[in-house]
Formats: sequence, structure tokens, C-alpha cells
Amino acid sequence: MKISFILNGKKIEIDAPPDRRVVDLLREDLNLTGTKEGCGEGECGACTILVNGESRLSCLMLAPQLEGQKVTTIEGLASAEKLHPIQQAFVEFGAVQCGFCSPGMVLASTNLLQKNPNPSRAEIREGISGNFCRCTGYQKIVDAVEAAARKMKI
Repeated sequence: MKISFILNGKKIEIDAPPDRRVVDLLREDLNLTGTKEGCGEGECGACTILVNGESRLSCLMLAPQLEGQKVTTIEGLASAEKLHPIQQAFVEFGAVQCGFCSPGMVLASTNLLQKNPNPSRAEIREGISGNFCRCTGYQKIVDAVEAAARKMKI
């Protein structure tokens, strides 16, 4: 079936079977490998993307659900010239270690800061609570999101 949507600011039209998962469509059909599959069951958050600005788990979505939607993956967050402020803060604060959770964590943080530009540390923890990280202990991630929120206000 033909599916038409906006992906990282560009109109996409692609043929996909109706049972094709979005994570597979992005990674295998569109070569956007920043979206990771961790658990395949919606438990880890590694496959988080933004659909119309809201965090969604791409392993739990089917390709036809993208019809007419605006989708942002980690590849669409930064400009060609520089990283998005959240990505930059993750680098500066050492919130990226193995990097597997980072794309989903960054997109969940983006969604959080769009809704709440001045979150408390508790609100940041809640905002990223659907994303698991096995390396950082979360402290550096919370620090990075907090710093990005301050930078984005300027």
C-alpha cells in the first residue's frame, strides 16, 4: 500500500505492506538507522520517534499509521550546520555513552521540552521514564536536559 507522510521535513511516498512496522520501514526501507530497536515490545524507548511532535514507539506502530503525519527521527532533529541544543547538551554533559538509547532519549527529551520548557528535575525524570539506559545512571541525561532547557530559553 502507498503511504504518504512528511519525514524530517520532506514529503515521502513509499509502498509498504500494511503490517510493516514503522521501525523496520525507517531502518530497512528508508536507511534511517538512528532509530534503534531494543526490545520490539514498547518497553525500552530506543525506537522513539516524534509523530506530530509527540513521542511514539515506532516498534508498536504500523506503517499505514504514518499516513498524512509529520514524523521526526533523530536524523531530522539537527540542522546541517549544528546539533540541536538537546543533542549538544548530551555531548557536553557526557549523557551519551554506548549511544544505543540516545536517539530515543533525545527525542523523548525534545517532546518534554516542547510541552514544558522549564521542567524540574523530577519532571525531566518522568519525561524520559519510558526510555531505558543501561550505561549512564540517568544523572548525566537529566543534567543535559536541564541545561538544554536553559539554553533553549535564550
